[in-house]
Amino acid sequence: MTPSTPALPSAPRGRAATPMAFVHSITRAYELRGMNPASALQTARIAPQDVTDPQARVTAAQFEALNAHAMQELDDEALGWFTRRLPWGSHGMLCRASITAPNLGVAIKRWCRHHRLLTEDIGLALCVEGGQASVTITEHRDLGEFREFGLVSCLRFLHGYACWAIDSRIPLQGAQFPFAPPPHASAYPLMFTGALQFGARAARYTFDEQYLGLPLQRDERALRGMLQRALPLTVRQYRRDRLLGQRVRELLHAHLGSAHTAEALAALLHLSSRTLHRQLHEEGLSLQALKDEVRQAQAMDELRRSQRPIKQVALAVGFRNEKSFTRAFREWTGTTPGAFRQGK
Repeated sequence: MTPSTPALPSAPRGRAATPMAFVHSITRAYELRGMNPASALQTARIAPQDVTDPQARVTAAQFEALNAHAMQELDDEALGWFTRRLPWGSHGMLCRASITAPNLGVAIKRWCRHHRLLTEDIGLALCVEGGQASVTITEHRDLGEFREFGLVSCLRFLHGYACWAIDSRIPLQGAQFPFAPPPHASAYPLMFTGALQFGARAARYTFDEQYLGLPLQRDERALRGMLQRALPLTVRQYRRDRLLGQRVRELLHAHLGSAHTAEALAALLHLSSRTLHRQLHEEGLSLQALKDEVRQAQAMDELRRSQRPIKQVALAVGFRNEKSFTRAFREWTGTTPGAFRQGK
C-alpha cells in the first residue's frame, strides 16, 4: 500500500479473537493470483500494516467481511488452499446436498462424500467408535503455507453447518491438528472447545455420537437465507444444546457420588457452571430438578432390588444423612423409603 491510502474507519466493535495469521493467508492468496487485496482489507476495516503483525487479532465481523469479499473477488471459496479453485457457491452445494438428510449423521456423511467432488487434495470422513463421533481430514498433497488456515477452516465450516442444521450447540470433546502449536495457539480454545492437541497424525475433532441421531431442523427456505451470510456459522457460538439435559442425566447416573455439583459437572462437559445453568434453563430444565430425578430413580431402584440399610442407600444416591434423604423421598413419592420398600 502507498502512503496515499485513505485512513480506515474505526473497526467494528466486538472481541478481536481471530488470528491475523488467517488474514495474512488470504492476502497471500491474492498475491499468488497477481491481485491486490486492498479492496478486501478496506471492506473489512483492516489496516494493511497490521497484516504482518503476528500478535494482532481481528473481530468476527471483520473476518466475515474479509472472507465474503475475498471469496467473491477471487471466485474461490477455498481462498487458495487447493490446486483448483472452489467457485463461489461450492459450499452452498454441500449444504444443499445435506439439508434433506433424515438426521445429522447422514447429513455429515453426505457432506464428506460430496466434498470429494470439489477437490482431491483432502478427504473428509465421519467415524463412530466407543460413543464418540469424529470428523477427520486426510491430506492427499502438501497444502504448503495454506495448511493451517485450510484445515482449520474446513473443520469449522462443517461443525458450524452441523450446529446450524440441528439448531443446537454441539460441544466438541477435543480437536487435533497435524502441526506444531502456532504462535497464535491461544486463539484455538475460542475456535474449538474440548481438549486440544497439536502434532497429531491428522486434523480431526470429536463429539458425542448421540448428536448424529438428531433430526435436521432446517429446510430449503432457511438454507437460502443462511447462505447469504454463511461465514457466521464458523464463529457463532450456539447456546442451545438439544442433548445437554440427557448428557447431564447420564453424567449424574455415572458420577452421582463424585460429580454432583454444578462445577464438577460443568468441568466434565467442558463448560463453565454459569453456562451450564443458562443452557439448561434454555431447555426448560434445572440442575436441581435433574439431580432429583436421577436420585429418585436410583433410590427407588436400590430399595426395590437390595436390602441395604436406608442410611447406605441415602449415601449412595448423594445425601449426607438418612434424615435428609427421607425428607426428600417423601417429597418425591409421598411416602418414606421404608414404607416404599415394604410395599414394593
